Amino acid sequence: MGVIAALVAIGAPVLAAFAAIGRLTRFAVTALTRMLQPPWYPAQLAQQMLVIGWLSLPVVGLTAIFTGSALAQQIFIGGSRFNAASTVPAVTVIGVVRELGPVLGGLMVAGRVASAMAAELGTMRVTEQIDALVTLRTDPFRWLVGPRILAAVLVMPFLVLVSNALGVMGGWLLATQRLGFNSAQYLATTQRYLEVDDVVSSLVKAGVFGFFIALMGCYHGYHSGGGAAGVGRATTNAVVSSFILILLSNLIITVIVFGS
Repeated sequence: MGVIAALVAIGAPVLAAFAAIGRLTRFAVTALTRMLQPPWYPAQLAQQMLVIGWLSLPVVGLTAIFTGSALAQQIFIGGSRFNAASTVPAVTVIGVVRELGPVLGGLMVAGRVASAMAAELGTMRVTEQIDALVTLRTDPFRWLVGPRILAAVLVMPFLVLVSNALGVMGGWLLATQRLGFNSAQYLATTQRYLEVDDVVSSLVKAGVFGFFIALMGCYHGYHSGGGAAGVGRATTNAVVSSFILILLSNLIITVIVFGS
């Protein structure tokens, strides 16, 4: 009996995890399939692009500037111990464009957007507005889920480009104003060490992050229940799962692109 109880204790959460993955996969496939089929709702798409992209610019921009400045300061301190302070421009631009720009930008957008999507769709679910859409013969996946996913995938590369530029600018400002670097030499070194692969991988990460952010926000909101408490749980789960998927996909893409 002890062995059977142990197997049950191990197997139950494993089966629950696989069931959750199956439900999420089915939801994602349904959303992508319906998104590609008419009718389309361009007004909904434009509204979501505004909400996700334009309204996220301030928090993404401030995060990038502060992070780039802090990174340049830390690289300078660490490099000074080995007489390698001149590596600040190269390491800063590589670190910001390859990792910090897309990852921190994705995390900030996830904290703002995934929670909002989960709260909005969760409220619609518990107040039966989604059921009303079905009654009116409006597909919730085409009206609610599809525009959010497509908008997030489209605007996240733009947000990450802004994040990368402002992150590099933050490092440049601190290095030239506080650390004594020559502005022209700093910018020339930055341009010399920045490669096309760095930018491309950053944009690919951005698109993947945008997909996961919108997917998790819509999934948890769509399947929420239990009144206000259920909406709160859906919001929390959307943010946490978005963070995990962003960090996991970042690792996978980094290993694939730069692992050789």
